[in-house]
Parts: sequence; C-alpha cells; structure tokens
Amino acid sequence: MNKRMTVVLSSVLATGLAAVTASAYADEDYHEMARRLQESGQVMPLTQVLEQVQASHPGRLLEAGLDDDDGQIRYEIKLLGPDGKVSELKVNAANGEVIKIEED
Repeated sequence: MNKRMTVVLSSVLATGLAAVTASAYADEDYHEMARRLQESGQVMPLTQVLEQVQASHPGRLLEAGLDDDDGQIRYEIKLLGPDGKVSELKVNAANGEVIKIEED
C-alpha cells in the first residue's frame, strides 16, 4: 500500500468509524465507541476490510463509513471502479464479508 493510500485510509478510518447511527450510541462519543468496538474484536479494522474488498473489487476509495443497520454493524464503502462506475458495498464489519453491492 502506498503512502498516499495509507494517509487516505487513516483519515477515512478516523472519520468513517464515527459515522455509526446516533440512535444506537446516542450517549457515547462516536470515536470512543468505534475504538472500543475495534479493540473488543466486534469490528475488523477498516484497513483490513479494504484490503479484502480491493482483492475482489478493485477501484479507488471514495468514501467509507461504519453504520449500524438493525443491530448489524457494517462498513459502507464507495469505490470508483476502473470502468468509471461508482459502487457502494455493504460489508459485514465483523468478518469482512460483502453483503450487498449497489452500482450508480
């Protein structure tokens, strides 16, 4: 992974993990909650998930965030594919499994 991608991923990780639904974690600081989830093993690090996703879905990272969907914590990742199409992937944050792919 090149230095630029590492900087982007670090930035995305810091902001993306804070995007968890407020209703589920209203009283917690989002960054603290995300750190706790990662340290407890409930979610994989975003960098690890992105490596897995990029292996089967190459493209430039546009956006990534952590979301709580009815109790299932997942990453939502937007990629710009080599064909110029934008894809949004819903990924199980616990195991990195791609749940759904939507193309714009």
